[in-house]
Amino acid sequence: MPSAFQQSVIDEFRANAGKVGGPFAGSDLLLLTTTGARTGQPHTTPLGHVRDGDRLLVVGSNLGAPRHPAWYHNLLAHPAVQVELGEQEFQTIAVPAEGPARDELFARVVAEAPGYAEYQAATERKLPVVVLRLPDPQTSPAPEITSLADKLTEVHTWLRGQLAQVHAETEAHFATRAAHRGAGAPPPPGLGLQIRQRCLAFCQALKFHHTGEDGHVFPVMEGYHPHLRPALDRLRDEHRSIAAVQSALAALLADVTIAEPDRFRTELARMTEQLTAHLDYEEAEILPLLSDVPWPPPAPAPAPAPAP
Repeated sequence: MPSAFQQSVIDEFRANAGKVGGPFAGSDLLLLTTTGARTGQPHTTPLGHVRDGDRLLVVGSNLGAPRHPAWYHNLLAHPAVQVELGEQEFQTIAVPAEGPARDELFARVVAEAPGYAEYQAATERKLPVVVLRLPDPQTSPAPEITSLADKLTEVHTWLRGQLAQVHAETEAHFATRAAHRGAGAPPPPGLGLQIRQRCLAFCQALKFHHTGEDGHVFPVMEGYHPHLRPALDRLRDEHRSIAAVQSALAALLADVTIAEPDRFRTELARMTEQLTAHLDYEEAEILPLLSDVPWPPPAPAPAPAPAP
């Protein structure tokens, strides 16, 4: 739970399209909502930020305290975060910068907000700099979601996009690593953690999606469409198979900077093939039945008042 002061800042931010008075008047603030590393509950924190092109930089200063702030530990455990910036709200993957890249970005922050240098001087820990990428302004607006079929399609589209990003970033990392064995430049600092954060976010989202299907969507569908039980049983089996592949991939990601490229690619390709086939089958069998199910679900009707 945020402190009473933090909650007042959050409330004022949301009521005034991101503008806050008092000690933060004129400051560049955002609201960062993370998922608790231990509780799994959402936590919203007001933070200062510095804009760097299409990125927002936030610093885990904790006012120079000896420990990292809770929100930083949360995003390491759950990289997918929610950002509120003025009237804009979006999801992104939080990626801490590492090595020289972190130092360069921290200098960029200090040039605009010198107070962070004082926080760094007050503690022996290196203040983390976290990169939050802004949405692409060229991206077409998301289609309106009015049914459960629309929602399922949105989730599947996000999963496919994240998986494509994992492939692209992994290949870039391995290519640069291979070049470095000769006379090339060393791998970009932080790319290993970037891959780890994106893979972790993807795997967590996929697990949450499958758990929701197995525990809620499929049982309800079986009640209305008993003839679908064989298809739903197949999807449940595929969920377990994909989870096993995810576990193997997560083990490799423990340190992607030294991962064996061929083995990593084999696991990633196997997971991609299984997941793509699974999504295709689910969309063919399930989507037509969900097109008339409203989303979000209608609110339950109020209980009738007791008779006088």
